[in-house]
Parts: sequence; structure tokens; C-alpha cells
Amino acid sequence: MITEELKKDIEKHGVPVEKAQEQIKNFENGFPYLDIKSSATIEDGILKLTESKLSHYVELYEKASSDKKIVKFVPASGAASRMFKDLYSYIESDADDFDTNDFVQKFINNLSSFAFKDQLDDTLKKQGSSIKEALDKKEYKKIVNALLDPENGMGYGELPKGLLQFHKYYDGPRTPVQEHFVEGAEYATGANNTVHLHFTVSPEHQERFEKHVAEIKEAFEKHYKVKFEVSFSQQKKSTDTIAVNMDNTPFIEDDGSVLLRPAGHGALLENLNDIDADLIYIKNIDNVVPDRLKETTTLYKQAIGGVLLDVQSKIFEALSKLDKDVTDDLIESLTQLFDGQLRIKKPDSFSSFSKQQKADYFKAKLNRPIRVCGMVENTGEPGGGPFWVKDEDGSLALQIGETAQLDLDNEEYKKIFKESSHFNPTDLVCGVKDYKGNKFDLLQHRDPKTGFITKKSKSGKDLKAQELPGLWNGSMADWNTILVEVPLITFNPVKTINDLLRDQHQ
Repeated sequence: MITEELKKDIEKHGVPVEKAQEQIKNFENGFPYLDIKSSATIEDGILKLTESKLSHYVELYEKASSDKKIVKFVPASGAASRMFKDLYSYIESDADDFDTNDFVQKFINNLSSFAFKDQLDDTLKKQGSSIKEALDKKEYKKIVNALLDPENGMGYGELPKGLLQFHKYYDGPRTPVQEHFVEGAEYATGANNTVHLHFTVSPEHQERFEKHVAEIKEAFEKHYKVKFEVSFSQQKKSTDTIAVNMDNTPFIEDDGSVLLRPAGHGALLENLNDIDADLIYIKNIDNVVPDRLKETTTLYKQAIGGVLLDVQSKIFEALSKLDKDVTDDLIESLTQLFDGQLRIKKPDSFSSFSKQQKADYFKAKLNRPIRVCGMVENTGEPGGGPFWVKDEDGSLALQIGETAQLDLDNEEYKKIFKESSHFNPTDLVCGVKDYKGNKFDLLQHRDPKTGFITKKSKSGKDLKAQELPGLWNGSMADWNTILVEVPLITFNPVKTINDLLRDQHQ
């Protein structure tokens, strides 16, 4: 129960009390599992582009996007601390286990391959040493400390991923932010020759991001002969969710205040909803590659943009016609659109609908946001899988579901999950305006029943936390969704510092 005193505390945090009460009900009742009917495959649900189709959609995109406002939306609020978990364990250990620590050995033995090697060497020189000297003396902890220490070192453990030096170039290293500038120039240049980049950042990091952008922006504009408009936003405190004890009572901190926590990437739906654009690309901050590998990424980003613009133009035309007159020919053409590009499987009762009922059904399904998601073959990496999911009206639609949303104790669902051949690497392009040019309210098109409950701890006490429906999962459950297979080379996340030693980042 939320007392009057706790209500004041919650409101002070910026969270509506009724939201917190609803969240406690979710803890008490749990979230229903996703009603998956089958996995989406190349044979049923995922579009595989032939060479000619790829060229067609790229050409369509290049022609149709020049007068659009295109925004590249980059979630970049995560700190890089998890990348260095193994290095932290090494320097915090009393014993020096270098000879038996494969991770640290790989890091130390490949220092020359990291883009930040020169900065690391300069840092050690300021301390009266150097990489060579430290290696000769086997002072490996000194090297790791120089990388991670925020006071006397580079402070990499406290920086966000976006500001780390990822890739080497002849004219110096590049951060992920810089790589997103380059990507933006290559496939997200729209009206007025402008590239709009939007980074969601943590409050403690925004000033650093702004300083970095100010340092690099002019050079990129000169090189690519485009204008960059860069904006930032932070996850809103009003999207935080209440934490509870294991008995579902509010978790109270040592100072007597109720604990409210960030609600996962689903909270960024509010940030996305604030953006006014014709097209919005979404891609994570660390999924970038050097220029030598960007061609495939650029090609497929243009292609999924072309797929969206093509289908969107047909949807807009159909909705305009539905406003005027409902003819048998129009119903037939819409049936073909649903069975073909939109991949929506109509309810069994559809054949018994009257002409007007069919028109109403089509209009409701068409007049909503649209996204095209790049899907890569599942090679064991974590990520949401594509499934055919049953809607409340009996339709079957494509959705991306997380493992936590699936009842894997159910043998049927477990079989469907194991048969899933692809996953979503956060590779999306979104259309968020309706056929009359008005912005959709994206908050009206999420499924609130698709949140997550996780077990955490704080101050030595167990607690339960709640995440909002995932940004590309339940937050987009009521969108028109098209899935397109993209090459695995377009997915290159950096989870640990040693991932930068992969060929894709060299």
C-alpha cells in the first residue's frame, strides 16, 4: 500500500501516483506471456531482398527521401563500465593472476591494436612511465589503471560508450559518435541537405557529448558537404518505475524515501514521441564499423528506408480513397496489400464481414505508425526474436518478442522459440506520421501488458524492478511491422573491450 507520505515522495520524483499504483498491480498480477503462434521466417514473414529488389528499394529511397526530414535516433545513455568488468576484477584482486587470466592477457598482448593506444601511452608518460616500460616491467595493473582511473587516468570506466575511441584512422581515432556522423551523412541526408542526429544521453554525460560534438561537427560538415543538426534528450524521470520488496510492498531506502528506478529502453518511447520527422532511423550507439565496412550498412539502411516509403505511400493512398468511397476494387486491392507487403493475416471471420466492416477493419489497421526492421540470422547473440502474434481482433501480426515475454515452460512455445531463425539487432526505420501529415501519439500504440519484471538487489536487500514495454518490442506492438533480412556484417555490437579486437572493428 502506498501511504500519503510515500505519495508525496513519488510525486516529488515526477512520477504520477496512479502510475506507481498501476505498477504495483503489475507486480502483484504479473504480465501475460506473448501469444505467439509461430516464428517468422524467410518462408513466412521475413522479406529477403534479391539483388534487383535491393537496387530497386535503394533507388526509390534516394529519389523519395531528398525532401524528407530524416532523424537518426541513437540510444547512447549507457555507461561503458560493463565493457571493463573483467579488467576491474583484475585490478581489484589482491593476487596478480595475469598468467591465468585469458581476457586480460588478450587485452595486454593486443594493446597496439586499440584505437586509444596513443592516448593510453600519453597517460602513462604523464605518470612517469610508458606502455613499453610498463610491459617490460610486467606492470600490467599500472596499464589497466591508466585506462580506467577517472582521476589520474583516462577514466574509460566512467565514460559512456559513445565517447570512447573505437576505431583507428590515418588522421586519428574515431568515437562511436563520430561514426554515427559518418553514417548519417551516407544514408540519412534529407531535406535542405541536412542530417539530423539525436542522442539520448545520461544527465551526467550530456555536457561531455555536447563538447565532443562541438569539436567534430564543423570538420564533418566540410568533408561531407552537409549540415548536421544535433540534439540530445535524457530519459524522463516521469518514466521511472517503483521498486518493491519481494512481497510487493514499496521498497524503502535507508533515508526513508521510496525507490524509483529507470524503466529500461522502453522509457525512450517518450523521447521518440517528441521527435518531429518523416523518417526516424534507430540504431544503438556501439553498433558501428570502420569506413571500410560501411558500404553494406549504408546499402541496407537505404533499402529498408525504401521499403518503408514504398509501403507507406500505398497506405496513404488507400486511406485517402477510404475517406471518399468504399468500392469492391478498393477492398480487393487492400486485401492484396495485407496479404503481400504488410504481412497481416486477417481474422478467420473476415470473409463474413460486410463491405463497410472490411473498410473499417482496413482503416484501423492502416492508420497507425509503421516500422521496417532489419533482421539478422540468429547466431546465438541475445536479442528479440520475430514471431507471429495473435491480436485481440483475431488478426496475426508480426512482432518482436524478448525471451522474458515467452512462456518457455510451455512445450509448444518452447518449440516455436527454438525454431526462430532471426533476431532484431536494433536496426529500424520508422514512419511516425499519418496520411494527413499529423504526428501519431506513439504512446497510444504500445501494449502496456508487455512489460518486464526482474529481480535486483540494493544495499544487500532483494527487490523486484519493473521495465516498461521494450522500445522495439511492446512499445511498438500496435505498429505495422515489416521484417527484412539484413547481412550479419551490419550487426557489430561492443559488449566488452576485447570486442574491439574483432576484425569488424580494426
